[in-house]
Amino acid sequence: MAVPVFSFAPRTRSRFGVHLQRITSSNFLHYQPAAELWKDLIDLATFRPQPTASGHRPEEDEKEEIVIGWQEKLFSQFEVDLYQNEAACQSPLDYQYRQEILKLENSGGKKNRRIFTYTDSDRYTNLEEHCQRMTTAASEVPSFLVERMANVRRRRQDRRGMEGGILKSRLVTWEPSEEFVRNNHVINTPLQTMHIMADLGPYKKLGYKKYEHVLCTLKVDSNGVITVKPDFTGLKGPYRIETEGEKQELWKYTIDNVSPLAQPEEEERERRVFKDLYGRHKEYLSSLVGTDFEMTVPGALRLFVNGEVVSAQGYEYDNLYVHFFVELPTTHWSSPAFQQLSGVTQTCTTKSLGVDKVAHFSYPFTFEAFFLHEDESSDALPEWPVLYCEVLSLDFWQRYRVEGYGAVVLPATPGSHTLTVSTWRPVELGMVAELRRFFIGGSLELEDLSYVRIPGSFKGERLSRFGLRTETTGTVTFRLHCLQQSRAFMESSSLRKRMRSVLDRLEGFSQQSSIHNVLEAFRRARRRMQEARESLPQDLVSPSGTLVS
Repeated sequence: MAVPVFSFAPRTRSRFGVHLQRITSSNFLHYQPAAELWKDLIDLATFRPQPTASGHRPEEDEKEEIVIGWQEKLFSQFEVDLYQNEAACQSPLDYQYRQEILKLENSGGKKNRRIFTYTDSDRYTNLEEHCQRMTTAASEVPSFLVERMANVRRRRQDRRGMEGGILKSRLVTWEPSEEFVRNNHVINTPLQTMHIMADLGPYKKLGYKKYEHVLCTLKVDSNGVITVKPDFTGLKGPYRIETEGEKQELWKYTIDNVSPLAQPEEEERERRVFKDLYGRHKEYLSSLVGTDFEMTVPGALRLFVNGEVVSAQGYEYDNLYVHFFVELPTTHWSSPAFQQLSGVTQTCTTKSLGVDKVAHFSYPFTFEAFFLHEDESSDALPEWPVLYCEVLSLDFWQRYRVEGYGAVVLPATPGSHTLTVSTWRPVELGMVAELRRFFIGGSLELEDLSYVRIPGSFKGERLSRFGLRTETTGTVTFRLHCLQQSRAFMESSSLRKRMRSVLDRLEGFSQQSSIHNVLEAFRRARRRMQEARESLPQDLVSPSGTLVS
């Protein structure tokens, strides 16, 4: 059965309450042959607790309850018997344990009976990490990676900083030692472990390794997060352990968090510590940013755009490339002198994707611009930058053809946007123009690319495109990541309200431009239908202009 894992931020005085109780023997639950039925009925009386010399089994052997602190060492009966023999002590920790056990014996013995602990320094913790299994199969054979990873002890290690930031070790160690691998492994996460154990051996037979069972494992990582496995009992009911052997017994136990609540003085001290910590962290972040962080002038909006020409599809010829540029409105907008507002992608061959041929460019570009709204009394809609694109193709003789023109207004809201721009190209009537386009290249081109929309230099009331014949071609996909910076975003004065009003009007302009694009598409569709109707024989068209069936 899978057990949950509970994590929380530990306090300095973490304590855990463990309650262990023996329920009964479980031998009588197993099926026995009929020949031994009467024998088993007689033996049922022996399933009661075994009496002592006085006739009763001691109550402390039936159940035990104890409170354990983090990394608190409680000795098992096996360790008490082991470390009383000085010849069994090999390390300084063994001698330390021997001294503590002798003190306990002189003061009346240890307070625990069956429940004990293995701390981070004990051998059991090292062996448990080395011998942990990857699966539940009894016949599991550890792989080479498992064996090598088992040697990586995840423990706290002292790492001294280098003086002056000078690298004093070699970049590559051709013959690393086991200690070097253990200390420099990328998975070497600092970790402390503690095991709460129970000796579930028969009465008066405590101190055997085969009867030791893990009740709970607690781990603390370098972030101060404690992992408890299995989870605290709470309202879920106790956990159960069924021992193995001739006399199978059933035990139940609970694990609870009994850490004392912090006093008001301690909470206030903790708040001061966290406040100081956050203050130092804020100063550290400020030092990383520095004092050269550029701020916009009051009343100005700074626009950053990190864009990408993603793909183009639906075009007639192969070997496509895209020429694009950003046009800033003549009023209220400006850009740095070094800023490049145009670009050309690489030439890309197309790949079939469904019924269309797609050219994937993935060409990045970036630019920035400034908007300064000086006239606060003006109610006119401010204009927003426009992205123009021109799709061209190259033939075998390196001659280019215009495949389409398109334009789109940049998004007025910050964030990530994916825009699909529909394109068109001017055409000439007749087969000669298409033959010229195919064999010798060249086609009708726009002298001013801003003529795709209403040019910024146009000052009249109406822009006439009478006589311009066009053909719808493919689409170009752009991915834009827009970032806006302004002092008004962090101020609560009237300047913030004025900037909010300007942004609202900019968004209205973007919506107005979208409506304009829709109307333009309807006009083109109506013009194409009119041209198709004019090219049909007159006997198929009724006087009202509809087709005759």
